[in-house]
Amino acid sequence: MSTTAEYLAELTRDNQRSESDVLAHAIETGLRQLWREKILEQYVRGQMTRDAAIEAVGLDLVETAERQSLAMREDLAWANQAPRS
Repeated sequence: MSTTAEYLAELTRDNQRSESDVLAHAIETGLRQLWREKILEQYVRGQMTRDAAIEAVGLDLVETAERQSLAMREDLAWANQAPRS
Protein backbone atom coordinates (compact mmCIF):
# COMPACT_ATOMS: atom_id res chain seq x y z
CA MET A 1 0.00 0.00 0.00
CA SER A 2 1.38 3.37 -0.98
CA THR A 3 1.60 6.30 1.36
CA THR A 4 0.58 9.86 0.63
CA ALA A 5 4.24 10.81 0.42
CA GLU A 6 4.81 8.07 -2.16
CA TYR A 7 1.82 9.26 -4.21
CA LEU A 8 3.14 12.81 -4.06
CA ALA A 9 6.66 11.79 -5.09
CA GLU A 10 5.40 9.75 -8.04
CA LEU A 11 3.01 12.45 -9.25
CA THR A 12 5.71 15.08 -8.91
CA ARG A 13 8.14 12.96 -10.90
CA ASP A 14 5.67 11.81 -13.56
CA ASN A 15 4.23 15.27 -14.19
CA GLN A 16 7.52 17.13 -13.82
CA ARG A 17 5.88 19.59 -11.46
CA SER A 18 6.85 20.87 -8.05
CA GLU A 19 5.39 19.34 -4.91
CA SER A 20 3.55 22.58 -4.19
CA ASP A 21 1.94 22.53 -7.66
CA VAL A 22 0.83 18.92 -7.22
CA LEU A 23 -0.53 19.61 -3.73
CA ALA A 24 -2.39 22.71 -4.92
CA HIS A 25 -3.95 20.70 -7.72
CA ALA A 26 -4.89 17.90 -5.31
CA ILE A 27 -6.57 20.34 -2.93
CA GLU A 28 -8.45 22.00 -5.79
CA THR A 29 -9.58 18.61 -7.11
CA GLY A 30 -10.71 17.47 -3.67
CA LEU A 31 -12.62 20.66 -2.99
CA ARG A 32 -14.34 20.42 -6.37
CA GLN A 33 -15.43 16.84 -5.56
CA LEU A 34 -16.70 17.85 -2.10
CA TRP A 35 -18.67 20.69 -3.71
CA ARG A 36 -20.29 18.30 -6.20
CA GLU A 37 -21.24 15.92 -3.39
CA LYS A 38 -22.78 18.82 -1.43
CA ILE A 39 -24.86 19.94 -4.42
CA LEU A 40 -26.05 16.41 -5.21
CA GLU A 41 -26.95 15.75 -1.57
CA GLN A 42 -29.02 18.93 -1.48
CA TYR A 43 -30.77 17.92 -4.70
CA VAL A 44 -31.54 14.36 -3.59
CA ARG A 45 -32.91 15.67 -0.27
CA GLY A 46 -35.21 18.07 -2.10
CA GLN A 47 -33.35 21.17 -0.94
CA MET A 48 -32.45 22.23 -4.48
CA THR A 49 -34.27 22.12 -7.78
CA ARG A 50 -33.17 19.77 -10.53
CA ASP A 51 -32.41 22.71 -12.82
CA ALA A 52 -30.20 24.35 -10.19
CA ALA A 53 -28.35 21.08 -9.59
CA ILE A 54 -27.82 20.59 -13.33
CA GLU A 55 -26.51 24.12 -13.64
CA ALA A 56 -24.10 23.55 -10.73
CA VAL A 57 -22.72 20.09 -11.54
CA GLY A 58 -24.05 19.02 -14.93
CA LEU A 59 -26.73 16.68 -16.23
CA ASP A 60 -24.62 13.51 -16.11
CA LEU A 61 -23.93 13.77 -12.38
CA VAL A 62 -27.56 14.67 -11.61
CA GLU A 63 -28.83 11.66 -13.58
CA THR A 64 -26.31 9.41 -11.82
CA ALA A 65 -27.48 10.70 -8.42
CA GLU A 66 -31.10 10.09 -9.43
CA ARG A 67 -30.36 6.49 -10.44
CA GLN A 68 -28.43 5.85 -7.23
CA SER A 69 -31.16 7.38 -5.10
CA LEU A 70 -33.85 5.31 -6.83
CA ALA A 71 -31.81 2.11 -6.40
CA MET A 72 -31.35 2.84 -2.71
CA ARG A 73 -35.09 3.47 -2.20
CA GLU A 74 -35.91 0.24 -4.06
CA ASP A 75 -33.45 -1.70 -1.89
CA LEU A 76 -34.96 -0.23 1.26
CA ALA A 77 -38.48 -1.06 0.11
CA TRP A 78 -37.40 -4.64 -0.64
CA ALA A 79 -35.71 -4.97 2.77
CA ASN A 80 -38.79 -3.63 4.55
CA GLN A 81 -41.00 -6.24 2.86
CA ALA A 82 -38.84 -9.18 3.98
CA PRO A 83 -40.52 -11.42 6.56
CA ARG A 84 -39.29 -10.83 10.07
CA SER A 85 -38.53 -13.68 12.44
